[in-house]
Amino acid sequence: MAWRGSISPTDRIFACLVYLLPLLDVIGMVYRVVGSGSFLSPIFNAIALPLAPLLSAYYGFGGFMPLIIFFALFLLVVRNESIVHFIRFNAMQSILFGIVLSLISILWRYALSGILQGTLLEQTLFNTIFLGVVAAVGYSVVQSAMGRYAEIPTISDAAYTQVR
Repeated sequence: MAWRGSISPTDRIFACLVYLLPLLDVIGMVYRVVGSGSFLSPIFNAIALPLAPLLSAYYGFGGFMPLIIFFALFLLVVRNESIVHFIRFNAMQSILFGIVLSLISILWRYALSGILQGTLLEQTLFNTIFLGVVAAVGYSVVQSAMGRYAEIPTISDAAYTQVR
């Protein structure tokens, strides 16, 4: 659904680029918890290795870069009404993916890690999270590249309410 004007190729590129952030978040989360012992190691490595320079920059600087990028993206892109709605919507949707991943990480760290650490269930859980985020990001990038709004049930509704 393309509304609020036409979407230029430049807008499509910028809308696709913001989805690197949840991809970097999920790679970092899975690598911290499961490491390279994942069942999905070939798939994980195929995605993570080309992004290694971005990962090192993203998690560098004492780990504050994700927080800095979050605030910059939210305040300078999502809340800036002079930027095209399509880019703002995709930026907000990307931020919401990151928030969901952060909540999962907090829940894991403080509630579940003591119970499930080192088990098959841990690997299964994080492989599922990884595949889910890769699928959602892939779908969103494809839709954005075609100039359409990616409709992901709850997250898209929340993004629409934030962007207006």
